[in-house]
Amino acid sequence: MEWYEPRDFKEWAKRLFAIRHLVLILFILGVFISELRFDWFEQTVGSYLVTTNSKRPESGAIWEIGHRTIMARQTLDQIVTDRQFLQREARGATTFTQMALNILPNKGIMVSSERFKKIYLTLPQTIAHKIASPFEMLRLFSDGSWVRTYLEKAGDGLKIYLLNANNRVLKELEIPSDLIQYIKRIDMALTGKLEELPSFENRIYSAERFFAALSSLPQEDLRSVVSQPEMLLSMPGHIVRVGISDEAVSGFIELGFEIEDGTQRKVILLQGREWAVWALRSYLEEKEGEPNTNLKSQNDWM
Repeated sequence: MEWYEPRDFKEWAKRLFAIRHLVLILFILGVFISELRFDWFEQTVGSYLVTTNSKRPESGAIWEIGHRTIMARQTLDQIVTDRQFLQREARGATTFTQMALNILPNKGIMVSSERFKKIYLTLPQTIAHKIASPFEMLRLFSDGSWVRTYLEKAGDGLKIYLLNANNRVLKELEIPSDLIQYIKRIDMALTGKLEELPSFENRIYSAERFFAALSSLPQEDLRSVVSQPEMLLSMPGHIVRVGISDEAVSGFIELGFEIEDGTQRKVILLQGREWAVWALRSYLEEKEGEPNTNLKSQNDWM
């Protein structure tokens, strides 16, 4: 090996084109060309990163973007799934409450006129008449003009559109939120006992005792306590107990009538005027210590 500086160009060229230099240059060129041709360096690095991927922390901008993308997709999939489920539940509802609760805010569902008619007929008569006149619905249904029904949330209430085959509105109905809540309470109390409703706790009386107390009120005040006796008469079975709520809402107090029909029990909820119900409760509390033999029966009151 010559360690001194070349004295002229000839010596520079001789040293530059020496065998070992040419071999080194050819080797470097070969490595470079093979990398361009086969990408072996990237593949080697990629294979190494794959083997160590589980041990490396998930940090950095790329990881964060990936996490957000995955979470966004999962959230979107869940939203779509939930909406599809609620739409199916609403269309397959058998009660008015089920259908109303499964309609999303500012969204709506379309059901056939036949489906809506069946749900309408499940409502108590007095409630159904507040929603729509049965004669008007009968006219639209019988002449075939009413084909489908569109229901949508309007704030806390509900709007209902009776449509013909061309989606022209034949009748528009609006149900306020307080009526929906009342229907919900009726549906919730269809089966079970009074003990299952906390609002009647410690204020449950036998039917005999209740109707005996009711008969003590003036005749003109009876409907202020039991507003819809016809509904109770239309129910199969017989009333065994009556519960009185301790909460007054807008001048009314809720009463629960537990009806026994064979082996099944259910509760019908009605509302009485606050002043009349309090008068009845005062009588019940006064007579609490007296034996039931002195009370009139339900049949005597009727």
